Amino acid sequence: MVQKEIRRLTMKKNFSHQLTLSAAIVPLLFLAGCSSSDDDGAVSEAGNNTTTSGTMVNGVIQSDGSYDIYNANFAEVSVDCADYINVYDAMPLDIQNSLTFDADVTVTATDTDCTIVSNSIPNHDFNDDSAAFAGGAAGSTITAQENFEHTITRTPEFASEPTFITANIKNGIFLNGVRLDIISAGCYKPTDSAADANGEVGIGCTSDDSWILDPLSTESKFGADLHNAHTQPGGLYHYHGSPLAMYDLTSGSGVSPVIGFAADGFPIFGAFFEDDTGAIREAVSGYTVRTGSRGVQSDSEPNPGGDYTGRYNDDWEFTDAGDLDACNGMTVNGQYGYYVTSTYPWVIRCLMGTPSDSFAQPEAGPGGAPDGSFDQITARNAPHAH
Repeated sequence: MVQKEIRRLTMKKNFSHQLTLSAAIVPLLFLAGCSSSDDDGAVSEAGNNTTTSGTMVNGVIQSDGSYDIYNANFAEVSVDCADYINVYDAMPLDIQNSLTFDADVTVTATDTDCTIVSNSIPNHDFNDDSAAFAGGAAGSTITAQENFEHTITRTPEFASEPTFITANIKNGIFLNGVRLDIISAGCYKPTDSAADANGEVGIGCTSDDSWILDPLSTESKFGADLHNAHTQPGGLYHYHGSPLAMYDLTSGSGVSPVIGFAADGFPIFGAFFEDDTGAIREAVSGYTVRTGSRGVQSDSEPNPGGDYTGRYNDDWEFTDAGDLDACNGMTVNGQYGYYVTSTYPWVIRCLMGTPSDSFAQPEAGPGGAPDGSFDQITARNAPHAH
């Protein structure tokens, strides 16, 4: 562990110098590589006798052809997941526990799909002083995951109607190998033995429960760190909003890159796009907080009462007040994608395409029976064209 920490500090100290040298010696990639196909259609990951080309911001190519993406800002805007084949690693720090972890991500592809395999350790430091990973709704300390694999289609298409995001549909996978889970397992459930003074529980709720808590609209943020992420019981680190570490957070670098892919295969972009006037600006959500009261507080048919504040998912409604559709996406220059936003729903609210089965996560339904079905909603707004 000491050797790993020395290596991490050395890499961090020499990071910009290594980038300059690497760029002068070999073109850097994120992640547009020429790849070779086997007879079964599999595409080998870059770094195995595969030539790479292109550019990457803050990425360091290593002697084995893999990329060190510690604190990397992703740069590519390609929407074909196969352009990201490679092996990536990083050595981030668990700040509060002063522990260094190894992050591993491998992207492979066939003619039809891409597979992202990782251990769900992020490419940036985590668990800063604002986080509360251990205990309660925050879960536990981070644990490297095994067999953490997600498959996405290379040719996403619009479905007849969007798929509503619930706790049993994991929303997407970022290119650093960490999953996006917008929906929390917390809700207003005053009759539960674990309910707090507000009548809320942080875990144990399902899609059958009403008044699901929005993790980023609550005071505690569910123990999330500065990257809007925390761990669930079992140690899986996952995001509830923008990772805040994978793209430039200002408009000065132009439109935001692809930072991941949703469960339906459509790309996830950072916050910035070029609007009709040619200005580079943040995408604006079309959701607003409802006005008025939630109704009378009740335990028999749980209702937290009070005015709508944005604390619960049901506090929000789609009013078409921004750039994005009901799923938090739009079409720009003929390409549909989801965008990070600074307000609810943060990244994705529903899926415009058909989600891959690899993102299905059965949850306990009534009576504890697993419910792995994908709930559907009717499209309330077609994607905007820009």
